[in-house]
Amino acid sequence: MNRFRLFAVVFLCVGIHPLSFGAEARPNVIFILTDDQGWGDAGFAGHPYVKTPNLDRLASEGTWFRQFYVAATVCSPSRTAFMTSHYPSRHLIHGHISDEQQNLARSMPNWLDAEVTTLPDLLKSAGYATGHFGKWHLGSGPGAPAPSDYGFDRAKIVTGNGETYEKERNEPGFWSRATTLFVDDTISFIREHREQPFYVNLWTLIPHAKLDPSPEQLAVYDSLKPKADDPAFGSWMQKYLGKAKDLESQMKVFCASLTDMDTQIGRLLDTLDEMGLAENTIIVFSSDNGPEDYRISNAANGGVGSPGPLRGRKRSMYEGGIRTFGLVRWPGKVPAGRVDETSVVGAVDFLPTICSLAGVEVPASIAPDGLDLSSLWRGGESQARSNPLHWEWLFNVQGAGDGYVPPMLAIRDGDWKLLLDHKGGGAQLYQIPNDPGELNDLAAKEPDVVKQLSEKALAWVKTLPTSAARDKVIATGLPVDSRGKPSPKAPASPAKPAIDRTTMFKGKDTNHDGILTLEEYLHRFPDEQEGRRRFPVFDTNGDGTLTEEEFVRVGKAGR
Repeated sequence: MNRFRLFAVVFLCVGIHPLSFGAEARPNVIFILTDDQGWGDAGFAGHPYVKTPNLDRLASEGTWFRQFYVAATVCSPSRTAFMTSHYPSRHLIHGHISDEQQNLARSMPNWLDAEVTTLPDLLKSAGYATGHFGKWHLGSGPGAPAPSDYGFDRAKIVTGNGETYEKERNEPGFWSRATTLFVDDTISFIREHREQPFYVNLWTLIPHAKLDPSPEQLAVYDSLKPKADDPAFGSWMQKYLGKAKDLESQMKVFCASLTDMDTQIGRLLDTLDEMGLAENTIIVFSSDNGPEDYRISNAANGGVGSPGPLRGRKRSMYEGGIRTFGLVRWPGKVPAGRVDETSVVGAVDFLPTICSLAGVEVPASIAPDGLDLSSLWRGGESQARSNPLHWEWLFNVQGAGDGYVPPMLAIRDGDWKLLLDHKGGGAQLYQIPNDPGELNDLAAKEPDVVKQLSEKALAWVKTLPTSAARDKVIATGLPVDSRGKPSPKAPASPAKPAIDRTTMFKGKDTNHDGILTLEEYLHRFPDEQEGRRRFPVFDTNGDGTLTEEEFVRVGKAGR
């Protein structure tokens, strides 16, 4: 127990803890965090196949914050932010926590420091019963703290120390029953602590690979005939899914696993209703990052998840890698059926917001990176954030699909999102509300915005603890691999003859009027989405057409 926890417990014992709810019961909180579920992987989000009636119910009975961001592109750092309200780079948790050798090579600790004050620490000190069931992934192996060291009264976990599901994990059918086991234990914990406020993490393994649904779960999708060109997926996803092997089988396995997870969440919702606890229980639902990439060797069926219309996937700082569901339900307190399109909400806001709703003070010593958005959650008007959101990613990017190494810093400030490298170069600028698919890079047209956001992002990096992995990234301009070495550059392609852009222009100018419309520009373009991204870069005067001079000059500049 660290000094703050002891201090908080003493305050509680002498009766001067800063709670102000009076006769109103403090709310219970259940935080459901799925694993690698894409922004499009639910019925309410427009997935053309998957059946998720209980998630759809949560969306209809609560608020969907459509611009909700996790703090990292993979699991361990993302979970760190939810627990601490700190950007994970502050704890040097740059990527997933692995074995000691790989952690050392990547300048990472073997676990989240148990001396750091967490959300369950704060709630427990205020009289909450605290539980955690399911995936952990904040540290395991010899010497790693158990969840009890982070403020949990009861925990049973996968990928960590303490009480685990290791016995069940070695039994046949575990992967098809895992969510059932986690929900069973969550319900038991709630029944045991129904007379006091409780906080529970229910962190699933679904839809992270491997997926192994039972025959009964698969039967729900016997008649499914998925198509990679289904218009519900959009052009980016159509191209991506078209490369997946055995799409029909993979999509059936993926959807069956998600639907079973949804069924188990439905059991939890029904239990809250039966116990009369639903009205005073806040449910928050999200995922730790975007959907897996089918090219990852162990992804198997998890690789057909959908980011919806968003660009990128897991391990990418494009929207599809870091924008996940932000569902909040609290009957009578959080507006039902509201879809908030404009508010920018981050995982780092979770701790201060939950504490505010629970009447628990957040000590200044915690120095949260997030904001108290409790008023917004309860129906207040959307307003611009008083601070931006930041990301850092130092490792290989899978599924970016752009043929180059994307920048490894990102900042979201107002409507703008900037990606850049650690030296301030490689800027890509997107106006997210108008361009959630990040097709239209405005860096060349908005140099003042690029300068302003670059200064903020690089100033933020200076607040982070030093990291050998970051130093290598800065020195080489390349991500590091699992051994902490700079990733090799892509092999050089055979030299191609120089392109005669004047001839190309004349070939595209089918009506011979001396300008190219977007339709003419995209004719025979191998990747329509990439073409739509490039067109405004060529269109330097912003008139919606390309002159021969624009097409030739900008093209020769390599943009």
